[in-house]
Amino acid sequence: MRFAGCGYLDVMKTIPLILICALFLTGCAQLPEFLQPRRDSAETGTGGAGGETRPQSRPAAVAPVTGARTVAEFDTVSAEDKAAASAPAPVGGSLGITVASLGSPSEPGLWLKTPLVKSEQAGRVSYAGTGKSVAVTLIPIDGPATAGSRMSLSAFQTLGAPLTGLPEVEVFTAS
Repeated sequence: MRFAGCGYLDVMKTIPLILICALFLTGCAQLPEFLQPRRDSAETGTGGAGGETRPQSRPAAVAPVTGARTVAEFDTVSAEDKAAASAPAPVGGSLGITVASLGSPSEPGLWLKTPLVKSEQAGRVSYAGTGKSVAVTLIPIDGPATAGSRMSLSAFQTLGAPLTGLPEVEVFTAS
């Protein structure tokens, strides 16, 4: 029994087309730099919706060296900046407790990406496991408030939290 239009040659023409589409779609995740969105206005604090100014609480951090492989190579926040961020400071209100996973080690600085905030702001994170806290930049991400958060490598190191664990941290606004 033969189906009209479904011959061997039709199938052989379709397979390469499917493979080409699959290769094209996998390449979309790695766009060249000139096609990626500009980040200069977000980092300088002059962009944003409606011309609003974004907070500038991130300490100056150096990007990891190309080819970094160890924790020390990815953790580029200086000991002085970590000490200043962990110095006791008054905090605002508690935003809640969240489970923190390790964020991208290639993103330098002291930050927490969390659904507990709606706009980027200065804040503080404390970890009961060590009793330490650190000043961070709170960066909003989509999701319910009960969803987990992603924390920077430098913040994990400063808090003394296990890099392979999922520590519960309490998040505060800055005073």
